[in-house]
Amino acid sequence: MNCPYCGVDLHPEVKFCSNCGRSVQTGPESSPDSSASQFSSQVPPPPNIPNGSGKAEIGRWINTGWEMVTGDFWLFVLMALVFFILNSAVPFILQGPLMVGFHFACMRKIASGRLDVADLFKGFNFFVPALLAMVVISAFTFLGFLFCIIPGLVLAAMYQFTYLFIFDKKMEFWPAMQASHELVKKDYFGFTLFIFVLGLLAFSGALLCLVGILITFPLYFASLTAAYKDLVGFESSE
Repeated sequence: MNCPYCGVDLHPEVKFCSNCGRSVQTGPESSPDSSASQFSSQVPPPPNIPNGSGKAEIGRWINTGWEMVTGDFWLFVLMALVFFILNSAVPFILQGPLMVGFHFACMRKIASGRLDVADLFKGFNFFVPALLAMVVISAFTFLGFLFCIIPGLVLAAMYQFTYLFIFDKKMEFWPAMQASHELVKKDYFGFTLFIFVLGLLAFSGALLCLVGILITFPLYFASLTAAYKDLVGFESSE
């Protein structure tokens, strides 16, 4: 079928357009089977984000992440170790896809109670959008930190859910970044504080002879995934 908004060809079971990010469950008045040329001249609208207060619940999400990590402690530590080894072997290039894979592993843990180190490689199915997201987000965040720490933190917070949208909603990198921003802008302060606390925990773990980061690093992904689950909900059937 075609997206009723931008006309791109989609799989019949997809609920969100991978090009414009809108829900294809409720289209415009015209038939969804209309020719794509009808919509090719239209500017894609902002991503469709589920309704909700969108308020950050920092303590609850980190607590949920902690319970998740301690429930499969050694598997999470092994995943973190594999992540660092692969990312060191091929710096930066693999980081985006590996982040998508780590989120998928946490998503599967929440949904089914199971964890598999091989889940880390699921992100390679979304290699290009994950890589592009990593490049753009890193550039934005770096420029933010050049001006001051706070703008860098705000930019990091704005795009913290990008990799989850890429995998779960099958979005391209830019619609996924827009979707993350739409979610976070409901509570800029709360989500900026959330990312700051997670970063502080990761930094504290790195100070413990670099061993603690094998615990705090999975906690970062687990907490973000728990937040996404509460705010958006899981759609992926994989």
